[in-house]
Amino acid sequence: MSFRVEVAGLSKRYNIYEKPVDRLREILWRNRRCYHREYWALKDINIEFPAGVTALIGPNGSGKSTLLQIIAGVLEPSEGTIRRNGRITAILELGAGFQSDFTGRENVILNGMILGISQDEIVGRLQTIADFAELGDFFDQPIKTYSSGMVVRLAFATAVSVDPEILIVDEALAVGDIYFQKKCKDHIWKMKEAGKTIIFCTHDMHAVSDWCQHAVLLNGGQIVKQGPVQEVVPLFHELMEHHEMVTAKRFTEPQSA
Repeated sequence: MSFRVEVAGLSKRYNIYEKPVDRLREILWRNRRCYHREYWALKDINIEFPAGVTALIGPNGSGKSTLLQIIAGVLEPSEGTIRRNGRITAILELGAGFQSDFTGRENVILNGMILGISQDEIVGRLQTIADFAELGDFFDQPIKTYSSGMVVRLAFATAVSVDPEILIVDEALAVGDIYFQKKCKDHIWKMKEAGKTIIFCTHDMHAVSDWCQHAVLLNGGQIVKQGPVQEVVPLFHELMEHHEMVTAKRFTEPQSA
């Protein structure tokens, strides 16, 4: 089996300062004194994402969004490696990457160019994107006039229009109406049939069971279980029911001076 996304030994650390001045103190001491705690949002993650739809699930704060941002190239890992094979597009946050004063049309062109697509090519796809998003005259109105559902329509239509090999969706579809969610599901299914890789982050286990073949359960920045959906989803329910947390230590105390 070939994998379009491979994550090996991946960790993400943030330095937590009790007071803003502590960061300055650390700089002035040229790191000879430590004024921070280390917070590991992810610790030693190893995942291979195959073709098809993989659900990334877990409680709030488990590291899902951080992992997706690293896969998408928005964040850099503190440790480990990531390999991506193919064009990647992502819907990470509602309206992320959109300029509020630009129209829908202008934002589509801008996002296409950011993804490395020529202006001529993205302009040639504008009508297809407009038809999929079904925004009517709002396509030529500023994004700041859009509802959250309209933003999702435009974001999804733009992301899938560039024919990515890898698509990342982080909860965004949850605010869309039922009709558009079905439309997205149908398109994602077509992408799956075409051998694309889709990574889908959600708390909706019905959507996971309906849409996904594989699942990865995160908790406390670490992998609890990965495998077929029918094996992973029951563990998610058990985790949420009993509020179990990974026991791995995620904080380290500041080193003594």
